[in-house]
Amino acid sequence: MPDPATSVPATGPLARFRVLDLSRVRAGPTAVRQLSDWGASVIKIEGPEGDGGMGGDRHGPDFQHLHRNKRSLTLDLKRPEGLAVLHRLVARSDVLVENFRPGVKYRLGIDYERLRAVNPRLVYASISGFGQDGPYADRPGFDQIAQGMGGLMSITGIPGPDGARRPTRAGIPVADLTAGLYAALGILVALLEREVSGEGQWVQSSLLAAQIAMLDFQASRWLLGGEVPPQAGNDHPTSIPTGVFATADGHINIAASGDAIFRRLCDALGQPALATDPRFATGEARSDNRAALGEAIEAVTRTRPSAAWIETLAAASVPCGPINTIDQVFADPQVRHLRLTREVDHPRLGPQTLVGQPMELSRTPWSLRTPAPDAGADTTDVLHEIGYTSEEIARLRADGVI
Repeated sequence: MPDPATSVPATGPLARFRVLDLSRVRAGPTAVRQLSDWGASVIKIEGPEGDGGMGGDRHGPDFQHLHRNKRSLTLDLKRPEGLAVLHRLVARSDVLVENFRPGVKYRLGIDYERLRAVNPRLVYASISGFGQDGPYADRPGFDQIAQGMGGLMSITGIPGPDGARRPTRAGIPVADLTAGLYAALGILVALLEREVSGEGQWVQSSLLAAQIAMLDFQASRWLLGGEVPPQAGNDHPTSIPTGVFATADGHINIAASGDAIFRRLCDALGQPALATDPRFATGEARSDNRAALGEAIEAVTRTRPSAAWIETLAAASVPCGPINTIDQVFADPQVRHLRLTREVDHPRLGPQTLVGQPMELSRTPWSLRTPAPDAGADTTDVLHEIGYTSEEIARLRADGVI
């Protein structure tokens, strides 16, 4: 649907779509951010008091990162007048995203079937912890819970003495982020299909399903090979030698699986005999003797600083790299070259630098147009756009609906 006039002209490949964002915390906002960054007109719908801290401090870095390129409308969906506003918006929109616990949408009367009756072309996306139905559907879902249930924590971390495990979470919210990304992918697929059928549909993703999908080859080791993958620490579980190696001043990553790369590594280390050592001469032998090989490599890498080894190994076409702290990541010349951050001015916070999209299109780029809005900052403008008069808006505000 054509985008209404806004204070910032809609640009980008998704500019013709209007998205209603009823989501909070991380997974839903991550999905919507994929759409807003590529130009979709997003209206963030919040309660009259705003998000109420769901997603952290509104002026904190996390909230600002998740909610850029949106406008904010405050609305009490528990009131009939608020529901009427939502219906008018739905009739003029293309996508709605929510991540309430599954039963909440039905209690509010904003489930897919009821909103589909308002707009059959609506693409309605739901993100949940465990799915929209089933034995765990009503449980509250959080990222770390899904990391544990989805198997990630069982294969992450350093094995303890005698093989004892201490499950370890990933340092980023993997389940939240991937559930949001899969939801965004589903929304785009549904919008493409709508061009053929003329109808919207219900898109569903969950933290648990997304986390299991992200197991990738580790899932296949069990499903196809009957092997329960153990923790492997910093060693790659199947590509050897790939791992973290100590240097004179820190640590580096080296990935030298495959005979050809392994020979190049041995030559670059000044240890060509390692490539013909019967313990390491084949992939199977290197797997069987992983610990001894790691010790042999590290005995050499400890003799020089990290930067020197990276220069030497890269020149020999051996995959390698530093282990950067976050500040070092954004100081890296290649990261700067890729323009992975962009700037925007916030009326209260001043200039902000935010992480951008990791993909580029040659003709229709993404953009960082506006900072995260204050709660209800655009309520009046949005309601005017969908036909409410100034008197009607004043009454809704006086009644606490907006």
